[in-house]
Amino acid sequence: MSDLDISLVKRARKGDEQAFYQLMLSHKQQLYRMALSYLKNEEDAIEAVQETTFRAFRGMKKLRKPAYFTTWLMRILLNYCHDEVKKNKRFIYNDELIHSLEGSSSHSLLEVEEAINHLEEKYRNVIILKYLQDLKIDEIAEILQCPQGTVKTWLRKALELLRQYFNEKEDGFHV
Repeated sequence: MSDLDISLVKRARKGDEQAFYQLMLSHKQQLYRMALSYLKNEEDAIEAVQETTFRAFRGMKKLRKPAYFTTWLMRILLNYCHDEVKKNKRFIYNDELIHSLEGSSSHSLLEVEEAINHLEEKYRNVIILKYLQDLKIDEIAEILQCPQGTVKTWLRKALELLRQYFNEKEDGFHV
């Protein structure tokens, strides 16, 4: 984060609404893309950005380290999107994820969605952040507030569980 951004965060924490507005303008595209990849609906993504903005504005004084504003903001959005996905029981995926599963080309997108819905939350999150947001491991670790090694382990385990799910399904077993 640049010195200018850190300055804006400090001003926003003190109640400067214009500084907060500038911060949100600089992050709105990133927030929108992330929300759209989770919710796969333009209206829902816009609502997610609006709710994230509201929650961030309301909780701005609680932010301890200005340098982590972006991470903090993404975490707010991630939590909101996760709640919405859970509430609506839906998951959005992309072709890159499907191709990362060995031999998955014969599986429908609905089957991939079903498999991903069976994953624990931590595994779903790393799949979304890696394959939908195209984030790097260190960025995912910051957002999820865990070590990079943990993110790598969760990602490897998530893909392994998805492969296992499809292998068992092909063998006539249903998880």
